[in-house]
Amino acid sequence: MNPNEIISRKQRKKLLPIGEILLEKGFVTREQLNTVLKKQKNSPKRLGELLVEGGFLSQDQLHLVLAERLGVESITLADTDVDTLAATTVPEKLARRYEAIPIRFADENTLVVAMVDPTNVFAIDDLRMMTGYDIKPVVASSEDVSSQISKIHRLGESVDEQMEGEYGADAEEGTDVDIRDAASEAPIVKLVNSLIGQSVDDKASDVHFEPQEKELVVRYRIDGVMHEVMSIPKRMQSGVLSRLKIMSDLDIAERRIPQDGRIGLVVGGKPIDIRVASMPTVYGEKIVLRILDKSSVLLSLSDLGFAEKALSRFEQSFMKPYGAILVTGPTGSGKSTTLYAALNVLNSREKNIITVEDPVEYRLAGINQTQIHTKAGLTFASGLRAILRSDPDIVMVGEIRDRETAQIAIEAALTGHLVLSTLHTNNAPGALSRLTEMGIEPFLTASAIECVLAQRLARRLCMECREPYQPTEEMLRQNSFPHEVRDADVTLYRPKGCTRCNNTGYKGRLGIYEVMLVSEAIERLTVERKSADEISRVAQAEGMVTLREDGINKVLGGVTSMEEIARVIV
Repeated sequence: MNPNEIISRKQRKKLLPIGEILLEKGFVTREQLNTVLKKQKNSPKRLGELLVEGGFLSQDQLHLVLAERLGVESITLADTDVDTLAATTVPEKLARRYEAIPIRFADENTLVVAMVDPTNVFAIDDLRMMTGYDIKPVVASSEDVSSQISKIHRLGESVDEQMEGEYGADAEEGTDVDIRDAASEAPIVKLVNSLIGQSVDDKASDVHFEPQEKELVVRYRIDGVMHEVMSIPKRMQSGVLSRLKIMSDLDIAERRIPQDGRIGLVVGGKPIDIRVASMPTVYGEKIVLRILDKSSVLLSLSDLGFAEKALSRFEQSFMKPYGAILVTGPTGSGKSTTLYAALNVLNSREKNIITVEDPVEYRLAGINQTQIHTKAGLTFASGLRAILRSDPDIVMVGEIRDRETAQIAIEAALTGHLVLSTLHTNNAPGALSRLTEMGIEPFLTASAIECVLAQRLARRLCMECREPYQPTEEMLRQNSFPHEVRDADVTLYRPKGCTRCNNTGYKGRLGIYEVMLVSEAIERLTVERKSADEISRVAQAEGMVTLREDGINKVLGGVTSMEEIARVIV
């Protein structure tokens, strides 16, 4: 079949834009479409992908429209039996480049290929020439195609068989394999590569290798929650852990003290930085990999889940030429990602931006980044002093941990620098009280701080399987829903679980934010050493939306559940 017969260029010109079709069918509103079209100007992603990510459209609705528009079939790969023989006719590299994977033979001359973009006639031409078959395209989601490519080409599926062959089915359970031999064995290398590759595909933030009495347990942290994915025989433990230590340049002979390292990899065409930490336990060394996807640092602030008003307040604060901006929240609440997104906005050739971090999680072009080295005497305080001697315009301090760092950061903000940093407090008003407790004079804090942003990360409901329900009035009252909501007929959503979200009911995360601008009234309360509760009441009267209120708004918007808000917000 000639690809031009599927859809000619003349035909494509006559096609309505996909946005207009979505409007005609009532799948999106004009306001939602305009919002995403603005975002698309600064994003390489397709309009449909952005609408799905924003929660305005489901994958099924997008597929329905694409299929109808192009006159092709729409499928869900998770529910489709894929012919492995057909799938392997196209190499992984090419499959990823074209976001296409063969799924079956239609007949002896035709190959059915699931594609994200069936209008890509160049891809269809290349696939036809490479395989020798005519190509019949069908529509599938980008995530489905990527996941299926990983599954088909995953090396780890044959590892169990290879382990049996290399190590013997009846090898003694407690026998350690020689480190050098184990690290060089193909099954070990393939197993480790497979686990890392799968963790990236599953969007895990951390991979834990945990030695137990009779096995090595591997767990992924996905969307902030731990999931056990594999149990490796004890006889493989030494080889797996040694392979990880070799990859991250750690001392493989040292097992008594904690070590830190780093791995740089390319997984599926994406550059990935991995931070490695080892820690001795009673059954051997536990190793944790923190996966830092460099593409995630390119997120814009609008991608993080800010409400329009909160985003406007936050942008208004860091666009000022000087002052301190603090981002607060517990570990793992996305503070660094928010600061990096702000730095991406501020980054330009006209500004000298210097950071001091522990560790440097992402490398940003055009920004001077400094790694803390406590043993060598490079602390946040000494690093910040050095930065201020280097003619900076904008300074980012990874974390304010002590009085000395806080004092220097506040003084820098008062002397004409824009300072961005993080602090561990439960809410935004608590940051001002916390600095006073650290020994900073309240009048300095009040003058220097421009804005405090408190945040949490909540899991996003899977848009394919979320389940609507009618909450009781008592439930709404107990969870502090507004009076007007309690009196209305409101529909909320809860998790259900499907193949798309690994039966968790959740897929991805979004931010819950509380943005407090430091007004004259709040300055006055800070100088008077008033409590965080009193500051919070004034901030709310001035328009601050609290974490709980922002969370409730996102529950009402159908993007997360009340259970998630209760889990992440006290």
